[in-house]
Amino acid sequence: MTREVSWVEKRLCGNGPPIVIDGGMGTELEKSGVPMDKKVWSARAILSHPQVVRQVHERFIEAGAEVIITNTFSTARHMLEPGGLGHEVHKINAKAVSLAQQARESVAQHPVAVVGSICEWTHDDDPAWNSPDAVGRAAKEQAEVLVDSGVDIIALEMCERVELSEAVVSAVIGLGLPVWIGVSARTHKDHGSLSSFSYVDRDFENLVQVLSKYSPSLMNVMHTAVSDVPEAIGVVRKYWSGPVGVYPESGYFEMPNWNFVEIIDPAELAEQARQWLANGVRLVGGCCGLAPEHIQALRGAVSADT
Repeated sequence: MTREVSWVEKRLCGNGPPIVIDGGMGTELEKSGVPMDKKVWSARAILSHPQVVRQVHERFIEAGAEVIITNTFSTARHMLEPGGLGHEVHKINAKAVSLAQQARESVAQHPVAVVGSICEWTHDDDPAWNSPDAVGRAAKEQAEVLVDSGVDIIALEMCERVELSEAVVSAVIGLGLPVWIGVSARTHKDHGSLSSFSYVDRDFENLVQVLSKYSPSLMNVMHTAVSDVPEAIGVVRKYWSGPVGVYPESGYFEMPNWNFVEIIDPAELAEQARQWLANGVRLVGGCCGLAPEHIQALRGAVSADT
């Protein structure tokens, strides 16, 4: 199946303005009244509230997003099996892509790429679902469904653990679509340096160094606090010479709910984004906690700088 996403690649490489992507799908679903699941977070919404999933995509497109990310962050088998949804892996992932495509067809007034999200994250400590082999196999299965369902790009999100990240990248890198790698960082409260987001004992720089060797189409600093973004960009740039994107989070997570505490003002996010754009960042958007009004502000920041 041939997909026309050359405009994305051209824009990432500097031919035209930076790209604006969407914001936090899961947290927008939660704000819309969709209950989050203690095992699979926002995945169950694809079956229980498909129209709300589609509506969230539509709101982000209307706010100016040129890329929308499918609600598949937590829909690989290593997440769904512990949540009792292992028999629905294909249905859930295919439906998630279809909902994004429907939203695009319904409201888009400009080209919009549909990106399939895959993540190594698992809330289950069972080694049957928390090992490189299990996560790698789950990622490959999920990626094949996403590709067959028509996504334009694969995005590996919230990479944190080198051994799982490598398993996921290795599973999807040869499927014929552009692959984006998203790394997440957090300042360690004791020594002040960046660690992988959820793992204070794991060095962020080592993660970036390893994953940069896979030569993705784009390296994203994502699900990272706005205050940590500049340092994280510096680490990425140390090992990666290709395009860099940024889509941060705001607030904090306590499974299964997001705490909308001290959410950054859209105007402040746009001001921070102008600095990232001036530093050569080629894609901006939002992750958890960031809403359509944030994406609209980012759209304005990109337009003002071009």
